[in-house]
Amino acid sequence: MVNIFRKSVDTDKYFIVTYDLASETNLRDAAWNLAIGQSVGNPNVRNQWESDELFENNSCMVLGDEEELKSINNGLVKIAFPVINIDFKTDGISHLLVNIMGGQMDIDNITKCAVKDIWFPQHIEDLFLGPKFGIKGIREYTKTFDKPLFGAIVKPKIGITPQTLLEMVKELVEGGVNFIKEDEIMSNPAFCTIEERVPLIAEYLKDKNVVYCVSIHSDYPHILDRVKRVYELGGNGVHINFWCGLGVYKAVRELDLPIFLHFQKSGDKILTNRNHAYYIDWTVICKLAGMMGVDFIHAGMIGGYYKWPESEVVDSIKELHKYGVMPALSCGFHPGLTEWVTDKVGIDYMANVGGAIHGHPDGTLAGAKAMKQSIDKTYDREYKKAIEKWGSKS
Repeated sequence: MVNIFRKSVDTDKYFIVTYDLASETNLRDAAWNLAIGQSVGNPNVRNQWESDELFENNSCMVLGDEEELKSINNGLVKIAFPVINIDFKTDGISHLLVNIMGGQMDIDNITKCAVKDIWFPQHIEDLFLGPKFGIKGIREYTKTFDKPLFGAIVKPKIGITPQTLLEMVKELVEGGVNFIKEDEIMSNPAFCTIEERVPLIAEYLKDKNVVYCVSIHSDYPHILDRVKRVYELGGNGVHINFWCGLGVYKAVRELDLPIFLHFQKSGDKILTNRNHAYYIDWTVICKLAGMMGVDFIHAGMIGGYYKWPESEVVDSIKELHKYGVMPALSCGFHPGLTEWVTDKVGIDYMANVGGAIHGHPDGTLAGAKAMKQSIDKTYDREYKKAIEKWGSKS
């Protein structure tokens, strides 16, 4: 039988996944179970159809010394997956995830399995389109080049009419936003349908340099119809949440419409929580999002009300920048955080703000102006009132 423990492999023929593994016995057993179970078949049973040629071509390989792995029961292990097992163009992200994070969760010997990194040969990455606009295109569209972008979130999340939404958008634009997104709780309710609200907003924004991402959550394939419809109605952006499925971002990008694509992460901790025994690291999701072609992604937050580890957020931003994706920082962003956050991550991010705009003592317009002043470093009356309410880390 072919030995699957290797020092190296032909990197044109494999993509390599780094796992953080733990085992009831040892890492050799865990790595064997994962490699065989996620490629050829049952880790413990061989059969007449499993030729040496099949193993050589289609089995995963463990990049490590077999004897060394026998001596430890937890740590990082690299598994090389044969590129030939996946049609990346049509199987896409869905089948990739089936391969890298599937049956090993049913093997008792494996007590922890976290995907920490994926490396792809360039000819595989080249099959993915990447962002239609990305950081460069977003900055050109919004005519904002030397500072963080300013994004706003529609609040309340649900319950407003199209006309009320339009009035809110007018105040946000007057306040200086570059970007507006509807909250993920909005999609196509009877009292504020996509057909009603998109033309209203699009008509108002047609001579403005503002991206407006319409929340269009629905099942596949209807979600693709909604992307097309938003574009037909004059919209310039769509907002799609994690729960719509990772593969949908690739499908939307492949429509190749001149429309901005925003990835919203709420719900991802089901998959990415580092406190779980089984998870895929958020930085890996960011890498896949960049390859698939999102323009914006909610990358997390530092200093807000949701306490992501700062290092996790910074690592995510670095990964997104490799693909030209604009990271959006949200969940408690307010004017008193702008300078502090910018010092940590640079200017290539978007401050995406909801409560600190609409909750300003003088209302939405003043809240937008306060946030814009924090980015422009003008610090006028609205900013000072915001600092009185929200405080400052600077």
